[in-house]
Amino acid sequence: MTTDRFDFKAAASALAADGWCVQPGLMSASATRALARECTAMHDAKLLLPARTGAAHTASALRGDSTHWFVTGAMSAPQQAFAERIDVLRIALNRELMLGLVECESHYAVYRPGAGYARHLDRLRDNDARVVSAVFYLNEDWRETDGGALRLYLEDGAYRDIHPHAGSLLLFLSAQFEHEVLPATRDRLSIACWMRQRPLGAAG
Repeated sequence: MTTDRFDFKAAASALAADGWCVQPGLMSASATRALARECTAMHDAKLLLPARTGAAHTASALRGDSTHWFVTGAMSAPQQAFAERIDVLRIALNRELMLGLVECESHYAVYRPGAGYARHLDRLRDNDARVVSAVFYLNEDWRETDGGALRLYLEDGAYRDIHPHAGSLLLFLSAQFEHEVLPATRDRLSIACWMRQRPLGAAG
């Protein structure tokens, strides 16, 4: 079951003005817990694989998370609930900002204690499909002293640290903001998602 507390227009306005925002309320607390339970169970069963980087999907010391991609037609009930809700957001952002977003891709990500992800951009060098990055956090009772913030680097040289509290959704423009994941002292769970346009030059 989802919730209607998410403010779609506020999210669109923040993306238009600042290029990023953090919003609560995308999923209900029970739906968020169901995702967290499944993510943990899949990780414990070794169903998450070491993440890879770049268009060539190569192993890299740049990142230390393990992932499981959501596969259309083969999603669990919790994954399907998230996919449907994030697609409502995609449609809302198209309506408000005319971004031309045609699909979303998502995966679970688990960082074990001490693991991180070095500073990077989400848009791949030779592929402009990713337009909006979204990170939905699954960590109940997270304290700032646990670490694990996503550090978002702003254009003025400053940065913002976004802590991975359960139910928070971080949105930012994929081509605009470099970011990194700082190490945590406990397992850090999230869903990483990208809202995509058709790549330039793709057949219509």
